Amino acid sequence: MREANIVADVVKILLDSDWQTDPPPGLVIEIDVTTYTAAEDYLLYQVPEVWLFKSTGLSIYALDGQTYVLQSKSRYFPEINLVGLMSAVLEEAATQGTGAALRRLRQQFVSQ
Repeated sequence: MREANIVADVVKILLDSDWQTDPPPGLVIEIDVTTYTAAEDYLLYQVPEVWLFKSTGLSIYALDGQTYVLQSKSRYFPEINLVGLMSAVLEEAATQGTGAALRRLRQQFVSQ
């Protein structure tokens, strides 16, 4: 139950933070396997960018005032098509295996 411990640690950090003085994280990356979160769940914390990874793929949201807007790319990695990259990696993992997909992904970044 390593995942449960990680989630518990993150929740403790969030609950123990003083949101009046502590800045929000610049980026939240959430992988939803059994429960689903909406980007709006992070409005209270005013996180500038939220990545939600669900079974349908990666969605990137940017904070715009009091709402999150779906984006085609990340403000932190504007030169990388993360949504397309994740889709390709998942497709390759399904057909060729996870190991092959991860090796190819590493090779892509090393060759750049």
